[in-house]
Amino acid sequence: MDMTERRGRILEILDQDGEIGVGVLADQLAVSRVTVLKDLSELEERGLLRRERGLVTFDSTDDVGRRMARHYGTKRRIAREAARAVASGETVMIESGSCCAFLAEELAGIEGGGGAARKNSIITNSAFIAGLLRNAPFCRVVLLGGDYQKEAQVMVGPLARECSEHFFTDKLFIGADGFTPETGFTGKDLLRGDMVRGMARQARHTIVLTESEKFFEKGVVSLLAAEDVSDVYTDSRIPSETEAFLLSKGVAVHKA
Repeated sequence: MDMTERRGRILEILDQDGEIGVGVLADQLAVSRVTVLKDLSELEERGLLRRERGLVTFDSTDDVGRRMARHYGTKRRIAREAARAVASGETVMIESGSCCAFLAEELAGIEGGGGAARKNSIITNSAFIAGLLRNAPFCRVVLLGGDYQKEAQVMVGPLARECSEHFFTDKLFIGADGFTPETGFTGKDLLRGDMVRGMARQARHTIVLTESEKFFEKGVVSLLAAEDVSDVYTDSRIPSETEAFLLSKGVAVHKA
């Protein structure tokens, strides 16, 4: 496997085991300890994992790095497909989430993103995404201020929502934790849901990035109705009845 595949596999193993020793990880991947250490250093620099006393782990259950590790390949493909909708030099809003973080990498063209660097501007309430792009040579980042949720590394609350009102973009990209035809797209956090709706008012098109398993789940907080979303980027396992419902509401469904 190549470097990108190997690093994706490291995150998948870590997601399954919770924590793992460096030597054990090298054995599972059939590569040298030196190679694994180089991979781990890069992944830690990107904020995707943490090393401590010879062990590799995540920071918390709500850590974005941990959520990026789950279905790594699928989320990467979804983000790569969505990135094609953004022109070089365009300014977009990106909300917090694992698929959204992959999209930010794609737009910045940094390691892991695979594409060439582009001069995009990203407005986000995710401190994680801002940190992820800190070494991107051409990408401009505007981080919205507000109350800081430490585990999710995201800005929320009235101040963050007010900050978002100073911007208007053609596209807003968001994630989702669930969906039903009755409730629309749903999340798990009240303040983050409020932030999504505030950002959506400042964008001409709101675009959802989520893996298909979320269409079998239902979050506790309403985000947006289907008719308030222009596009959904997901994978081929989206239920056919859900896809038909979204299409009937005028939502374009893209399957990576």
